[in-house]
Amino acid sequence: MHTKGLFFAASCISQVLAATYHLSDNHVGSDFLSTFTHQAIADPTHGRVNYVDQATALAKNLTYASGNTLILRADDTTVLSASGPGRNSVRIQSIKTYTTHVAIIDVRHMPQGCSTWPAFWETDGGDWPNGGEVDIIEGVNDMSPNAMTLHTGANCAMPASRTETGTPTGLNCDVNTDGNTGCGVQAPTTNSYGPSLNAIGGGWYAMERTNSFIKVWFFPRNGNTPSDLSAGGSSVDTDNWGTPTAFFPNTSCDIGSHFDANNIIINLTFCGDWAGISSIFTQAGCPGNCVDFVNNNPSAFSNAFWDIAAVRVYQ
Repeated sequence: MHTKGLFFAASCISQVLAATYHLSDNHVGSDFLSTFTHQAIADPTHGRVNYVDQATALAKNLTYASGNTLILRADDTTVLSASGPGRNSVRIQSIKTYTTHVAIIDVRHMPQGCSTWPAFWETDGGDWPNGGEVDIIEGVNDMSPNAMTLHTGANCAMPASRTETGTPTGLNCDVNTDGNTGCGVQAPTTNSYGPSLNAIGGGWYAMERTNSFIKVWFFPRNGNTPSDLSAGGSSVDTDNWGTPTAFFPNTSCDIGSHFDANNIIINLTFCGDWAGISSIFTQAGCPGNCVDFVNNNPSAFSNAFWDIAAVRVYQ
């Protein structure tokens, strides 16, 4: 009986501490240049983009890292040939991969403008979609609010009703259904994305992943942000962060089997499979054809940049 009591006490302690995570990676400024790789790859989403390597990005000032600042930007000076490559831009991927963890981005500015499709996300690039994908910040053509979405293989769905402040936009996470829209949640406020986010100086997005659930929180710069999250300290306790903006439980989806060790990716593409859909491009009030717009209007991309103070990972 004494042994059972000890086991019960240990179990209770484990449950209490389950939401406490400790800082494992603190990516700030020039640290990104050694802990992330610039992926000079063909865009999997078929955008009008030319992802460049790190040397090119630094030489052309498409990547700037110093102090507590990381800038990732698109070319905003070149008129493109219709028969040539797309607009120069950047896609970086963490060298490390993560399973159970909390990922936090302290973002001051995100890319904006017609045709833009920026994202801060995680995925297993080697076995997509079977290794899972979590989109933490994503949207197109300045259309707010933010979309937080899971993309998986078969047999993963979300309940229509769950405890979150956002609004579900899809319940089937399987990429083979519904045109790969995934199981998304729309943030409740317009300042969660694009120009409205930039107008308040950005904010914090945090994603917690366990085998039981995935949660995403958004805290605007001018809001009431938990101090452990905003301070970038040695530990965080997600139980103190309140109701998440998006909540993806394992009730009809085995999170542990659908999500492998994932990399963190930050990128900016243009047009492609989402932003370039004609009806979506025009719905956003963007003129003409998406690809033509990218080719012929370099100055439209002067605000198409990420300004990131930090990306922190807690495990």
